[in-house]
Amino acid sequence: MAESKARKTASAPAVAPKKPETRAGLVRQARKINRALAEVYPYAHPELDFENSFELLVATVLSAQTTDLRVNQTTPGLFAKYPTPEEMAAANPEELEELIRPTGFFRAKAKSVIGLSTALRDRFDGEVPGRLEDLVTLPGVGRKTANVVLGNAFGVPGITVDTHFGRLARRFGWTESDDPVKVELDVAELFPKSEWTMLSHRVVFHGRRICHSRKPACGACPIAELCPSYGEGETDPEKAEKLLKYEKGGQPGQRLKPPADYPGQPAPPAVSGPAVSKPGVSKPAASKPGAGR
Repeated sequence: MAESKARKTASAPAVAPKKPETRAGLVRQARKINRALAEVYPYAHPELDFENSFELLVATVLSAQTTDLRVNQTTPGLFAKYPTPEEMAAANPEELEELIRPTGFFRAKAKSVIGLSTALRDRFDGEVPGRLEDLVTLPGVGRKTANVVLGNAFGVPGITVDTHFGRLARRFGWTESDDPVKVELDVAELFPKSEWTMLSHRVVFHGRRICHSRKPACGACPIAELCPSYGEGETDPEKAEKLLKYEKGGQPGQRLKPPADYPGQPAPPAVSGPAVSKPGVSKPAASKPGAGR
């Protein structure tokens, strides 16, 4: 089975490896972890379906406070109706809200995507800009969203600090900060710029599949021998195996259209179409969820 081959679980250490005492040691250990993650996830990729930079930008804004799967099940209907910034800028807000309702916080998100589409139309000739300083001026777009778009649509290296990346960066000892911008800067100093985008994918993949927030699957972790936080989660191999998610746990991934080298199953489309709401997430938000992404 492809998943088990990719897993290649290392021998679990008796105790967690010590955090390096020197800066040079920290850099060496961080880069070893990155190389190990590259072997485990050679197929790591952005987990949002998109065909162009505009679709990726909108999908990333919609992914706040929800799963990439929910976004991927929603965006086909959205982009079929509003395929360009010009068309989305002219959208009827109530109709757009209904299309994106499954992603939650739909009123605030509709305001953001209409606002960013209007800005693209009026200030950037309908094109998504390829500079971070321009992207973060768009409604609902912060550094995280900007780095996602730059790295995956423009090939500009960037570190994407979501909740998974921040959690693992702290567990690996790469940063002590909870502030996404500080995490980004701390991690950037440990790796060559050329690695930033793929590093982000690998770390996020690992966080979603194995190194979970509440119950890390330490006993099934392929990089356990490198991790200074080994033992925070389940260390029994059989119990840890049951905690694995997505392709590592034999379940579908988050993309309906994953890359050709993805070893797992594609995610299913929404059962009842884009208008189906997930209970408990359709209540409008008081604040703008896209800000700071």
